[in-house]
Formats: sequence, C-alpha cells, structure tokens
Amino acid sequence: MVVGAPGGFGRAAVVGTGQMGPGIAMLLAHGGVETVLVSRTATVAEQGLKAARDLLGFWRERDITDDTAVGATLARLTSTSDRATAVRDVDLVVETVVEDLPTKQALFVELEQQCRDDTLLCTNTSGLRVTDVAANLQHPRRAYATHFWNPPHLVPLVEIMLGERSDPAGAERLRALLRACGKRPVVGLKDVPGQLGNRLQHAVIREALAMLEAGIASAEDIEESLKSGPGIRWPVYGPFEHNDMVSLELTRAVQAAVIPSLARNTEPAALLSELIAAGKSGVKSGQGHYSWTPERAAAVRRRRDEFL
Repeated sequence: MVVGAPGGFGRAAVVGTGQMGPGIAMLLAHGGVETVLVSRTATVAEQGLKAARDLLGFWRERDITDDTAVGATLARLTSTSDRATAVRDVDLVVETVVEDLPTKQALFVELEQQCRDDTLLCTNTSGLRVTDVAANLQHPRRAYATHFWNPPHLVPLVEIMLGERSDPAGAERLRALLRACGKRPVVGLKDVPGQLGNRLQHAVIREALAMLEAGIASAEDIEESLKSGPGIRWPVYGPFEHNDMVSLELTRAVQAAVIPSLARNTEPAALLSELIAAGKSGVKSGQGHYSWTPERAAAVRRRRDEFL
C-alpha cells in the first residue's frame, strides 16, 4: 500500500464507468489518491463504485492486497453524477468515455473549463491520438493519453503518450504515479494512432485474419499457435531480445523468407465486415469467429482473469 500523493497527485477523478473506469478508479485509490468515479447518473455512478469494490475484493481473495489496504482504498473511493463539482479541485482527470473523437474533444473542452489550470487531463483512448483529442484546448500542454489495458486491475501496462504540445514533465509525474500504483508505465515520445501495444497487437490480428481468410489454418489452430508459441514467451522475452539472442543474421534471413508473404492491407479485413453485416459481431450477438453463450463468455473471462 502506498501512502500519500505519488507524483504530487492527491485527488483524481475518473470520468466514465464503462469497462475501464471502475478498475482505473480502484487502482488510483489503492495507490494513495483520493478518487471519485463520475458518471451521467447517480445510479450508474453507484454501479461503477460497486464494480470497483468488487475488483478490490477479487484482489483480496487472491492475496494481492490485505485488509488494511482494502479499508484505506475504500475510504478514498467515492462516486457522483455531479461532474463539475467532482473535477473542480482535482490534480488529475482520466476520461474513459466512448471511443469517439468528437465526444472526447467536447469532453476535454468542458473539463478545461471546469478544472484548475494545473489539472492534468488524460484520455484512456485505445487508438486515437491525444493531439487530436486535445485539439480544441486552450492549454494542450496538460493533455496526455494514459492507456490502461483491459482488465486494468490485472494487466500491468499503461501507455503514457505525449501529444505534440504536451509538457514532458507531466508525463514523468504520471509515470511516478502509475509505478506507485503497481503498474508498468511506458512513454510514447511520438503521438501515433494505437499507441505502442495496440499497434503491435493489431499487426498480429491483421495477419491472423489474413491467414484465416486464406484458409491457411482454422481459427482454433491459429490462436493455439500464438498462445502456445510466441505468446507464452512475450511476458519475459521481447522482440528485440529475441532478435539479439537468435542473432540478427537469422532474424534477417527469416524476414527475407516471410515478410514478402505477410498481409499488407491498409483497410480492416473484409472478413470483419462480412461477419458484422451478417449480425455476427462477437459475444454480444452470440456469434463471431466462434459461437458464444453467456456461460462460455463468462468462462473465458474467468480463465483470463485467473491467469493474469
């Protein structure tokens, strides 16, 4: 348990109570920051607070935290639907609203008017550039991306992205805070869509979809080749370490043989559009690449969370 205000952050607001908001709020509160979870209505805000408490309970059941830290975290966690009051005197705001550029831009403009001049404004965008999100701010130097990975209470990575006019000093404050919260933050020095991790992830997804479309293997076997091969090594053995360990000569030779046949499409895979048009959009519709029941989806989430 961390006591005090790491990086100079004593109070924070997390705006949005969807998939990510409760986990981010719990992490900040556990890290020593008084945190308010903000949503559109009091009912939804309270639901978000309950979700944050449940995630903290998940930690406690697995001895990731202890009773003393749980009590202190709960004392620092609140919720509200009154955003203007909630953000008036905080050091940090993290928004987790819908992944839509105009929506995020409008929210940032409102937050700039409601917050102190020195409050850092962060977006949890998965793919947008923070430069674009902050395009209409009068003071974009205080805008950053802090991309937590789902589920945020279990995945260590947070990507801090500097916008074209962000103050680098603020990124270092955020890095200190996130480390104190038990995360493994990285800093992107150039503002690009998808940050770091999603660019790598979607390069893999693009190739997986291309192999499936070409009939090279089944979805099950393509996934198994990743889960039981490179995926199991990646937590401790990155691509540059791999290159050096096997030798750059071998890496170059393999690339010479493989790269010419890799997918090069610059648009989303046609298979995705075909499935969506057929009403097969994944778990929420009961069918995507696989058939889904609520029980199967719950089992996959449980397997993921227990592994993490």
